[in-house]
Amino acid sequence: MIEVEGISKIFKKAESKKQKIYRTAPKTTFHALDRVSFSCQPGRIYTLLGPNGAGKTTALRIIASMLKPSEGTVKVAGIDINKDPRQARSQLGFLTGSTGLYDRLTPRETLKYFGQLHRVEPDVAQKRIDELIERLDIGDFADRRVGKLSMGQTQRVSIARTLMHDPQVIIFDEPTNGLDILASRTIIDWIRECRTIGKTIIFSTHIMGEVSLLSDDLGVIHKGKLCYNDTFENFKAEHGEHTLEDAFISILEGAE
Repeated sequence: MIEVEGISKIFKKAESKKQKIYRTAPKTTFHALDRVSFSCQPGRIYTLLGPNGAGKTTALRIIASMLKPSEGTVKVAGIDINKDPRQARSQLGFLTGSTGLYDRLTPRETLKYFGQLHRVEPDVAQKRIDELIERLDIGDFADRRVGKLSMGQTQRVSIARTLMHDPQVIIFDEPTNGLDILASRTIIDWIRECRTIGKTIIFSTHIMGEVSLLSDDLGVIHKGKLCYNDTFENFKAEHGEHTLEDAFISILEGAE
């Protein structure tokens, strides 16, 4: 389970060279998030929807303890990320559409390395590696260097890396960005399977087709504020006469 309570994130804007020399303007701040609260339940997919720059990735990085909130709290599987970020991360997997992998390692070596990082027992790790290689159809290139793989193959390795320590909570931050339809379908199917086995899943996207395919619950974020938070069924019922795109735009316009 993920519990997000009133998180805000304030960044300081950097001064330009001209401002520094002539002191023409004081330092200003940017509110990336403003008191955002929501929860994600086991066995359900919570979709975080919003335009580019809305604050989705900032929120997810705070949940993953990659950023500290300016205020508010987050609990991952009951663990407060501010009090025990390492323990929280042990329960969490994080996948983005721009995940970096070391080009000179093979997929098999990558999984072994991340198993060691997460302190997975060697015999358990080997079993897990074999299972993930088979389930994600990595076998044909499991011993080829990552730098030689296609984008779709690399993303499959990234999924396996994310799941290597069998996390209870999984964050997918626009994981299909830039992928072709077959690679995207592999990820969509895997997200559904994670839901089936009871994982807590938060999924960020700006692709409306993925929203309808995956969502159990829906949050819409705009200019750092959560302007919708309910089940996807209720969302459809409230906007039944509109397309998803029209309903989404209507919510954004109402939040202005």
